[in-house]
Parts: sequence; structure tokens; C-alpha cells
Amino acid sequence: MNIGFPLLAVILLALLALAGVGGAGLYCLFGIIVPYAAIATFLAGVVYRVVKWAKSPVPFRIPTTCGQQKSLPWIKANNLESPYNMAGVIGRMALEVLLFRSLFRNTKVELKGEKPVYGSAKWLWLAGLAFHWSFLFILLRHLRFFTEPVLSFVNLFAGIDGLFEVAVPTLYLTDAAILLAVIYLLLRRVLLPQMRYISLPSDYFPLFLILGVALSGVLMRHVYKVDLLGVKELAMGWVSFHPVVPVGIGLSFYVHLFLVSVLLAYFPMSKLMHMGGVFLSPTRNLANNSRRLRHCNPWNYPVKVHTYEEYEDDFRDKMKEAGLPVDRE
Repeated sequence: MNIGFPLLAVILLALLALAGVGGAGLYCLFGIIVPYAAIATFLAGVVYRVVKWAKSPVPFRIPTTCGQQKSLPWIKANNLESPYNMAGVIGRMALEVLLFRSLFRNTKVELKGEKPVYGSAKWLWLAGLAFHWSFLFILLRHLRFFTEPVLSFVNLFAGIDGLFEVAVPTLYLTDAAILLAVIYLLLRRVLLPQMRYISLPSDYFPLFLILGVALSGVLMRHVYKVDLLGVKELAMGWVSFHPVVPVGIGLSFYVHLFLVSVLLAYFPMSKLMHMGGVFLSPTRNLANNSRRLRHCNPWNYPVKVHTYEEYEDDFRDKMKEAGLPVDRE
């Protein structure tokens, strides 16, 4: 059931767009109102979540470390595994965000007889890397619909993406990569008993939704052709806040657009917000310098302290009777 409801929900969303545009002719609703509402929800939700996280108190240094901390001069420290300055923090964050460094070192355990054996597990790292970088390239490619003239780096990325010129029109490498990566991540949750046991509908829904977005985009490019000039006109209308829905763009475009809009609106309330959360995680963005600097909790409220002198004044007679030394007679 955890996988059935999300799959059914994505299918119903696609059918809703088909029925709304193809049956009821609600071009303005699905072409203007829904995209604007999705973008507004995305921006407001992301800002709210980021501000809420940023306001959370982090009074102590709690970075995740797996290397030697900076201490005595003759002990070699590891500034990437246990960063002690801002340069080390930036280096570790860059490797984590751009290359998924911690996921690259993922391991798996298998039983060989009665003995556990640990081995490398790189497929998850490779699929995650392919998925995220492909998603980024696809977003940058789509900028050609929102700018006039088209930015030079957008054409450069599109040329690199379609380097091998497979099929007509060209099959972009990132289109194939993102489909394969999402399918792998989905099958991993379905086929591995450990992953299936801990997976919830909230884990499956974004995977099916992203798969629907990618699949509808590929079908729209290679099977169910759309009017690209009309798409460009509509996109430029969004940017200028004077949108007009051109006639005859194609039903497949509205299915793709509606799934993208749902993904944008769902993004801030889902686990996909790790995109922003990774930069605000105190286990990653703090330097591990507690041995070099004293960190005091700035949220500590003033409390009345019972000093030793006061303690001795209160219990001096009893301390003398017990034979305990006192500072003052």
C-alpha cells in the first residue's frame, strides 16, 4: 500500500491535466493560474523552512567528524574530516554538495557463512550523482524558454548534453541519465527488503512524481510533439507577468507543466528540502574547534550561583565536625 497510493496519485494527476485541458478546455487554469500558484507556494515554503531552520539555536559545536581534530602542533590534523577553520568547512561542504563525498564512502555488509564481510557500495552514490547533476543540467537547458536572446552558456550546456546526437531530435544525455537514476532509486526501495520496510508513501511519491515529469518531458520531445514557439511565448509571458496561452501547444505539454507545478508546490513540505537543509546542518557547517576556542551558550539565562565561599559559610560547623578542611575558621 505504501507504493500503490503514490503511484495512483501521480497517474490521477496526469489524467486530471488531460481532462482539464483536453476535455474541459481549462487552458487558463492549467497554463497560468496553476503555475503561478505553484511558484508562489514554492518560494514562500522554501523561505519559511529556511528561516525557521536558521532561527533554531545551535549553542554547541556538534559537527560530524571522522578525522583527527586540530590540537597539539606535532599531531597532524585532517581539515576536511574534522575542519578547524572556515576553509576546511567550505572544502568539506563543497565536496559533500557537489560530489556526495560521504555517500561515496558508503559500504554494505554481507554474511559469508557466519562472518560479516564489508564491501564497497558505489551504485547508490553513482545514481544519486547522476540524478542531481542531470536535474541541474535540465533546469539550465530550460532557461532558453525564459530568456530572449538565449544565454550563451545555455546553448553551451545544450551542445554538451546532446554531444553524441543520438536520434532525431537529439536525445539528451541527461534525459536518459535522470530516467535511469530515478528508476534505480525506485527499484532499490522496492526490491531491497530493508529499504522497503522503512519506506513510506512520502518516500515513493516524489520519486514517482519526478519520474512522471522526466518521462512526460521525453515523450513530449520525441513522441507527442508540441509547438515550441508557443511554449516560448507562454514562458516569456510568465516572466513579464503578462501571460497569454497560445492555441495549439499540445496536451502533452500541459501534463508535463502540471506535474512540474505539483512538484514545485510539494517541494517545501517534503524531504526534497534537503537541498536547502544541507547548508544549515550544524553537523556539517560548523568548525570542530572546541579544543582551541571556548564556546559559551549565548542563550543561557542568568542564574544565581552558590559559590564555595557561601557554601562554606552555610556548613562550616558541620564540615569541622566531620573533619573536613575549611578555608576560613
